Amino acid sequence: MASTVQSFTITGIDGHLVEVETDTLIGLPSVSIVGLGDKAVKEAKERLEAAIKNAGYKFPPQKIVFNLAPSDMKKTGTHFDLAMAIGLLLKTNQIRPVALSQTGLIGELSLNGVIRPVSGILPMAIKARECQLKRLILAKENVQEAQFIKGIEIIGCRTLKEAIHILTGKQPPPATEMVNPASPNTYSVDFKDVKGLHSLVDYISIAAAGGHNLLMVGSPGCGKSMIAKRIPTILPKMTEEESLEVMKIYSVANLLKNKDQLITKRPFRSPHHNASTNALIGGGTHALPGEISLAHHGVLFLDEIAEFSKKALDSLRQPLEDHAVTISRVWGSNTYPANFMLIGAMNPCPCGYFDQEKCCCTDYEIIKYRQKLSGPIMDRMDIQKYVGTVDFFNKEDEGISSADIRTRVEKARSIQQERYKILPEITCNAQLTPSLINQYCPLDSECTELLQKVYHRFRYSGRTLHKFIKVARTIADLDGEEQIQIHHLKKSLLSRDIEKESTYIGG
Repeated sequence: MASTVQSFTITGIDGHLVEVETDTLIGLPSVSIVGLGDKAVKEAKERLEAAIKNAGYKFPPQKIVFNLAPSDMKKTGTHFDLAMAIGLLLKTNQIRPVALSQTGLIGELSLNGVIRPVSGILPMAIKARECQLKRLILAKENVQEAQFIKGIEIIGCRTLKEAIHILTGKQPPPATEMVNPASPNTYSVDFKDVKGLHSLVDYISIAAAGGHNLLMVGSPGCGKSMIAKRIPTILPKMTEEESLEVMKIYSVANLLKNKDQLITKRPFRSPHHNASTNALIGGGTHALPGEISLAHHGVLFLDEIAEFSKKALDSLRQPLEDHAVTISRVWGSNTYPANFMLIGAMNPCPCGYFDQEKCCCTDYEIIKYRQKLSGPIMDRMDIQKYVGTVDFFNKEDEGISSADIRTRVEKARSIQQERYKILPEITCNAQLTPSLINQYCPLDSECTELLQKVYHRFRYSGRTLHKFIKVARTIADLDGEEQIQIHHLKKSLLSRDIEKESTYIGG
């Protein structure tokens, strides 16, 4: 009878249980690995033979077959090595493990039998707990990351021989290492440094409170990038569920820096404008997550957004609506979450000094420059504001601190969480669907009449009208009002400067 050992594989950011079956057959000595494994999985045969011999055990001179079940699921990576080695030693009666059916094995083997760390440990540990396994044996370096998952024993081993001794009861498991507490959310920047832009900061607080996308347009040096880098300082704290979801993405992408600390700061990603579509959306041979997924529950800042390729920008249209992205390849597809707040910054014209004496751009050049952002992308920017210049020498014009803004933002978010507590997929106003807008954002006759006048005057799309209503709902939450009032809607209608100003070129 073939031996069976439990391991895991990753699809997107989700772990899946894999049964590693091992059997020896009559025939010439060979090693076959079946079950839709990639090249890294197939190369395990050489690592296994060297690691088993260097651990002091015999590699049988027989025909050996490993099956990674279920066999219709694509499997990638080198983390099946440990499970295949234990399965082979069990099949050849060289070891007698205890409680192997309740144990998961993850780890790459070196030729000397050392267990090396692998990426994607967090989703694998979550799946192990869901499958009601009692313990997980993996590389010593992966222990701190896996210990964020409670309810399962995490055992770190340095060598194959040590793992065998623990499995057979010859050696007790090492002492459990304590996970460090989450580091405090300290930032080196503060909104207090932003002076003279009180109206803009007010709309930025609205964007943060409702999770709305924001586009800032202004001349070079007016403070667009400075403001964008401070937006994470006013966003509400992440819940434990959100932190683990972000950590799963970074674990799969092998980008976790402090594996012993829970991620508590919301992600802030700022890719260069020459980034490709695959870099933004995700892709590559193994369909890894891109910038939009790495910014999940955080901020994606596109500085000089007009300089990004049109193809790359238009690829954001579907993720901005669905809050997820599916990357398809010949072997299958991976789906990654992409619920992020998009912040864009751009100049008003090619030279950047539109409406100033030193601007030398023609109307045609300005129109052509602004058309780099397609209509559908502009339609998805909830708030579009011009960033004016300020008096650098006015020392009396103090900015509002991030702590004060964050207090208001968190209060508004708590109102939204209470309102949408029966809707687990909705956490803020920006995520409301058209049907939910009718339910949670009712307008009185005065507001409806004003919105109709605006529609007939500017011919806004239905999506844009819904954006106005959602922004008005956020403004009402910041004011602590249960219903949207006329002054909330008026303030919301002033949130899209670029579309509102029909004669900003050549006028």
